[in-house]
Amino acid sequence: MRTTRVTVAALLAAATLTLTACGGEPPKTGSVTQIAGGQSRTKAATVLDRPFGKPELVLTDTTGNPWNLREQTKGRPTLIYFGYTSCPDVCPLTMSNIAVAKKALPKANQDNLRVVFVTTDPERDTPESLGAWLKAQDPSFVGLTGDFATIQAAARSLGIGIEAATKDANGDVVSMHGAQVIAFSPKTDEGYLLYGEGTTVDDYTKDLPKLIKGENP
Repeated sequence: MRTTRVTVAALLAAATLTLTACGGEPPKTGSVTQIAGGQSRTKAATVLDRPFGKPELVLTDTTGNPWNLREQTKGRPTLIYFGYTSCPDVCPLTMSNIAVAKKALPKANQDNLRVVFVTTDPERDTPESLGAWLKAQDPSFVGLTGDFATIQAAARSLGIGIEAATKDANGDVVSMHGAQVIAFSPKTDEGYLLYGEGTTVDDYTKDLPKLIKGENP
C-alpha cells in the first residue's frame, strides 16, 4: 500500500491542461480532463513531493467583506476548491462529499476545519448567491469571489487551471476548471495533499481525521 507522489513542477506544467467542463456540452477534441488525483487503488490522496505555498489571496466573502486566505486559515487544517455554483455536477458533488464527511468528525475538529470554495465564475457568483448555495451544503464553508484574474493566478499557483466562463452553442454557461481539492497542513500551512474528482465520501471520511492533525492519510 502506498500513496502516489507527484511533483509540484509537473502539476504546474499541467495546470492549463487539467480542466473539466461543468455545464453545457462535454469538452471538444483536444481538451484534457482533470487529473484523477493520482489515486492508487488503496489511497485517494496524492502526496506532493514539495508542498504548495498558500497563495497571498484576498477576496470577498459571502458577507461582502474582505477575506485574507493566509490570515484566516493560519494554523488550521484547510481544504481549498475552485468551482462555481451553476455547475450541475462536479462542484456540488465535491462540496457535498466533504460536508458529509465533515459531520463524522468530533465537534471540535469540525469547528477547526476550514473548507474554502473559490468561485471560477465571479461575474455571476455574487457574495449573496454564493452564500445561499454554500449554506445548503454546509453553513461553515467559506465562499470567496472577486476579480477573475486574481482568482486564476491563485489557482495556477496551486497547479489548478481555470478559464473564464463562456456560453456554448445552446447558450449554456460552461466553466472550465480543474476539479482538484488541495489540503493544507495546520502544522506548516502548506498544501501537501491533492484529491481528484473521483474522491468519495468514504475517502474523505477516512482521511479527514489525519488531515486535521497535518498527517499523511
